[in-house]
Amino acid sequence: MTAADRAIVSALRAELAAVDPIRACDREAERLGLAAGSRRRDPVVERLEVRLDRRVDAARDRGGARDFDWDGSADHCRLAWLRGRFLAHGSLSLANGRTHLELVVEPDEGAVLVARLASVGLPASWRIRRGRGVATAKGGEAVALFLRRIGGGPSLLELEARQVARTLRGELNRVLNAESANLGRSVAAAGRQLAAIDTLDAEGRLAREPAWIRTVAAARRETPEATLTDLAGRLAIHRSAVQRALERIERLALHADDRLA
Repeated sequence: MTAADRAIVSALRAELAAVDPIRACDREAERLGLAAGSRRRDPVVERLEVRLDRRVDAARDRGGARDFDWDGSADHCRLAWLRGRFLAHGSLSLANGRTHLELVVEPDEGAVLVARLASVGLPASWRIRRGRGVATAKGGEAVALFLRRIGGGPSLLELEARQVARTLRGELNRVLNAESANLGRSVAAAGRQLAAIDTLDAEGRLAREPAWIRTVAAARRETPEATLTDLAGRLAIHRSAVQRALERIERLALHADDRLA
């Protein structure tokens, strides 16, 4: 990630940690979601624990995921729990323009966590990595919706704006590349057509072609940069007629006589 992207992710985590639940049940759910075992904490999470007056108890840490009654809890409690889970276990990557959210938990929690994420609209997959359960979610829109639901604010808006700008730049680059490729093909085709016209003219065979073929050849000589559509508009004939005329000219130039199928 770039330094700017890392700064936005840090600001987003700080915003999520600054959410101050009004309901006591939400505060308790977030405490349980913060249970992280031996995972190294960052200052944002530590300050949140102090504010929630969470007692550090290793046994409770290990059993935090099991203590929370997901099925019996309201949606706002579930989101508070997921906010705590993300802050304690999660990371967000924006490398190469791809949004990638990851939560590292105990192996037996992976499948449960993925099911809970899916229930709030965040499709995810999980695997075992170095003895830990890793839940992974990809896709800017789905991840942004999840982060908004758990309390993301202004930093999330800035993140989304950057993603939109990045997408637009990518689309513009694709369009420009396509236009450049088309232009290159058009220039190469015009070069072949002019060479064929010169060959037929020098051999006197162009004069034996029908008037509409000669007219197209003359227009191509006068405006070598014109597209087939431009030539058709100038000559007031169909584009397909211009294309057929130029293709015939190229084919004739490849044969020593005028006999073509």
